[in-house]
Amino acid sequence: MDGILAIHKEIGMTSHDVVFKLRKILKTKKVGHTGTLDPEVSGVLPICIGKATRVSDYVMESGKQYRAEVTIGMSTTTEDQTGDIVEERPVSDAVWTVSDIEQVLKQLTGEIEQIPPMYSAVKVNGKKLYEYARQNIEVERPVRKVHISEINLISDLTFENQTCKFEIEVECGKGTYIRTLATQIGELLGYPAHMSHLVRLKSGGFSLNEAVKLDELVQIVEQDKLQDVLLPLEYGLNGLEKVVINDEQLVKRIQNGQKIDKQLLDAKQSEQFVVWYNDKAIAIMDTYDKNQSLYKPKKVFL
Repeated sequence: MDGILAIHKEIGMTSHDVVFKLRKILKTKKVGHTGTLDPEVSGVLPICIGKATRVSDYVMESGKQYRAEVTIGMSTTTEDQTGDIVEERPVSDAVWTVSDIEQVLKQLTGEIEQIPPMYSAVKVNGKKLYEYARQNIEVERPVRKVHISEINLISDLTFENQTCKFEIEVECGKGTYIRTLATQIGELLGYPAHMSHLVRLKSGGFSLNEAVKLDELVQIVEQDKLQDVLLPLEYGLNGLEKVVINDEQLVKRIQNGQKIDKQLLDAKQSEQFVVWYNDKAIAIMDTYDKNQSLYKPKKVFL
């Protein structure tokens, strides 16, 4: 049983809960998720099964898409709706137009800097930030660069209870915190803010409309139709360049871990790429650091 499942994680479950339940449903221990989703967040969570766990890092490298609700007028300890209120500033009715918000979103497109929330799993001095936060210890957090491909305002502005709420859709790279993005939107508007709702629409090349819920998966397994939703591990490598070879001897050399002259592989880049043979991924190749004219197999799929 090897492949990737697109799971629709529901609110209230941790990513680890999903893995635990899947091990029981599928009766296999080799199950791994591709990046966590907070319990209060629903959405697509790609899960690697069997040999596909070896490509989980590459699935995580792929871009993600989210739909989020932003609330302007109050900030929280966790930067989302689950935290305690830290600051409040009443928002007047119709103080901004749709155009005003769209101009702010443009400023947060491309490569931006973020400071991870204190309630996050980012490690500082070998300890996760949320562990410091639970002990009321404030530590200096590392500034990180993240990439926002696109942000779109997808709703009207709703002014109520001295706050302003609206929904955005975000396409972003690995390591982006959407709740931090919500607070950054507030900062540019000059108000405290937080993320009040979040759904992950896409991850690792999988979309929410093709994801299955755990209770649906139970029925699929009972009907012996798992292969209808279990995708080959190759789907987790879609973010890497694909190089097709037809030389069986070259395939054997790669499978044996041998270094390969770059001239024998028609790769457009020296960075990591996937070698394919007979519609199967054979290996992930990378430049050999001790000899730049050679490629070495970084990960072989036998």
